[in-house]
Amino acid sequence: MFKKEENIKLTKTKFKDLLIIESEPHSDERGLFFRTFCKNEFASFGLNKEFVQINQSINYTKGTFRGFHYQKPPYTDEKLIRCISGRVLDIVIDIRKKSKTYMNFFSIELTSENKKMLYIPDGFAHGFITLEDNSQLIYQHTEYYVPNHEASINYKDPAINLKLPIAIKVISEKDLNVSFIDTDFKGL
Repeated sequence: MFKKEENIKLTKTKFKDLLIIESEPHSDERGLFFRTFCKNEFASFGLNKEFVQINQSINYTKGTFRGFHYQKPPYTDEKLIRCISGRVLDIVIDIRKKSKTYMNFFSIELTSENKKMLYIPDGFAHGFITLEDNSQLIYQHTEYYVPNHEASINYKDPAINLKLPIAIKVISEKDLNVSFIDTDFKGL
């Protein structure tokens, strides 16, 4: 019979279903060991969607920005994000049209040292800026990447009024040239 681990901690945010997940590492002379995912444990918290894709992002330079990306229906996905090297400011924008926090953003520092993870439900655009050189993230997704359903929000869009803690040094042309949200944008 499954027993929920006592060392997994979920912290709710003011954004419905957006969760901070922390695991207590087990330490001995060999180093550290901790669980980053268990289907049964997540199900005990009501997180039942299956992860179908895992991606890794390697970022060489402090000030690298990626985002704000999401997939449009019917391919919206939930994500579990973890920093495995370095430090990032992970940022999500709530684009769920019926949400009380619609078009608000949430940010959290994820580091290899704090081992925090962010569980992002459907309906959020995701991005991050690296706070150290050689920062890496692991993303688990509940939906496959579908290029013709990909969408983005520009980090400079006045609709979100985002102030980053450091200057962007590296950004893709694609992310830099995303159009601002127009009056027709209704969210997801």
